[in-house]
Amino acid sequence: MNATATNAPTHTATPIALITGASRGLGKSTALHLARRGVDVILTYRGKVDEAKGVVAEIEALGRRAVALQLDVADSHGFDAFAGQVKQSLAAVWQREHFDYLVNNAGTGLDASFAETTEAQFDSMMNIHLKGPFFLTQKLLPLIADGGRIVNISTGLARFALPGKAAYATMKGGIEVLTRYLAKELGARGIAVNTIAPGAIATDFGGGVVRDNPQMNAGIASQTALGRVGLPDDIGGAISMLLQPDNRWVNGQRIEVSGGMFI
Repeated sequence: MNATATNAPTHTATPIALITGASRGLGKSTALHLARRGVDVILTYRGKVDEAKGVVAEIEALGRRAVALQLDVADSHGFDAFAGQVKQSLAAVWQREHFDYLVNNAGTGLDASFAETTEAQFDSMMNIHLKGPFFLTQKLLPLIADGGRIVNISTGLARFALPGKAAYATMKGGIEVLTRYLAKELGARGIAVNTIAPGAIATDFGGGVVRDNPQMNAGIASQTALGRVGLPDDIGGAISMLLQPDNRWVNGQRIEVSGGMFI
């Protein structure tokens, strides 16, 4: 790293964030929070193109630019082509070669006891939550600006244990270790890498069980210091905050955003 390197992006243009799985839920909230803070967005979706277009429209209504690209994070064979699409979009929309922030958010849940988890379920969790972010980040590294940021999404379940979450939480534990290694290895480029670990959030994740099951919702609220389950904006706001210039010295950290769940 040369002597003038900093932990801020190396240009003064509008920052650009790439957020996986941003057509709904936490990814959508993150995209909108960042747009309100003056950040343009490349968002990915897996299958629901209309939802993705809706998020693009909301971002544009906030005065920012946005592009939606299709991506299946479970299929690493498609990452080369996806990186090519990102490069093309940067050139066509922004006349740029790099983006600033990568948020590895896309994912699905699994509720299966350790004894009953199948190898296929385990492989699916690994491909989506560990192998996918590992190799997608690797493929996108040439497109991330020096002084940029990476945020990986983990879970409170990597700190506390609840039955039925062994495979999912195992992958997220791996993501937390990967975060520290990325922070170490990418430091020479001034790229800070951190983990945000949400608690239970009322979304359609896991079939909407936290949002739609009153008994579970109340049970989680009773075990949370702030007395309720989380909302998407609780997480989107935290990620947006972490990516602000004033937080440039936060690196290699796991930040739990759970309202004080199980403390």
